[in-house]
Amino acid sequence: MATTARAKSRNSSPSSSPKSRNLSTLKGGVIRPNQPALVLAPMDGVTDAPMRAYQGASGAFSFAVSEFLRVSIEVLPAKVFRRDVPELLTGGLNPTGMPVQVQILGGDPDRMAQSAVVAVKAGAQSIDINFGCPAPTVNRHDGGASILRCPPRIREIVSAVRQAVPKPIPVSAKVRLGWDNIESIFETARMAEEGGAEWLTIHARTRVQGYQPPVYWPKVGEVRRQLSIPVVANGDIWTIDDFRRCQDETGCIHFMIGRGALANPLLPLQAARELGLTKKPVPDRIDWLTTLRDFVRQCDFYADCPPHVTVMRLKQWVKIAKLYGDFPYFDAVKQTQSLDEFFDALDRAMLSPSAP
Repeated sequence: MATTARAKSRNSSPSSSPKSRNLSTLKGGVIRPNQPALVLAPMDGVTDAPMRAYQGASGAFSFAVSEFLRVSIEVLPAKVFRRDVPELLTGGLNPTGMPVQVQILGGDPDRMAQSAVVAVKAGAQSIDINFGCPAPTVNRHDGGASILRCPPRIREIVSAVRQAVPKPIPVSAKVRLGWDNIESIFETARMAEEGGAEWLTIHARTRVQGYQPPVYWPKVGEVRRQLSIPVVANGDIWTIDDFRRCQDETGCIHFMIGRGALANPLLPLQAARELGLTKKPVPDRIDWLTTLRDFVRQCDFYADCPPHVTVMRLKQWVKIAKLYGDFPYFDAVKQTQSLDEFFDALDRAMLSPSAP
């Protein structure tokens, strides 16, 4: 689901104050070999502009990657990039000052390259190429993880994009360990590097696994040791203990977190502290009421996010938190139809004598 958000005002933000960032090193989202980084993962239908703005407010993430923009039979026009990634209108930064990298997905090298050029002209500061999406609909149409079945195509697509966009614009790739064989990651990674990717993000599962266990973090570490470009570790980081195990098993200093940031809103700050990216203290517990109200304010900041859609987004979030984190109030809010109903029900549940 693509975001169709437009900011109501480019001179105002629900955030109290933008974060101070060194734009010469971070603008647009950049992974550097010896600088730790924490990246917000692209999640289709989840990490749209309001969610990116909410997640950026803590200052924990180095940058975010946009939801993928699919390149199919036509080159994507600039208006699509600016619609789905409104941060392009403000120098590649969202209202909190967090850089946002544009991700594209598709199987035709020429159209991918031309679309990347359009994205850069529209304001993209860096380009990521999605070779990891496991969605059957995407895979049936020659996109995402389907290309893992023929690793040389990865080199062809990355090379086409790299040659098409100006050299200062970073180009990266996101992959899985393989279609159905984790050992294929070595050829896949080599193809991405040979194609000119500046860094490689690896989700530590195959496409056939989807999101089922296990994750193979040690395999990511093996790949990291063989490449001369940085590797970003991704997959199944739900808690700070998971994060530390991922560090130990991969040897990485660059990490991408997605669903874990929704299941446990304190995780990004905890991980950023581990990486030395911030000294900001971590609260003792999740304040769900404040967290979700802050997200609503970000949704309200974007003109095309009506209240009923915001309610759906809240339910989407707390369902993830119920399944994978610690949100004991889902049953209280799941039937609500409006924002007032949602927060009234949540408030009552939190004040209940049986509440944790």
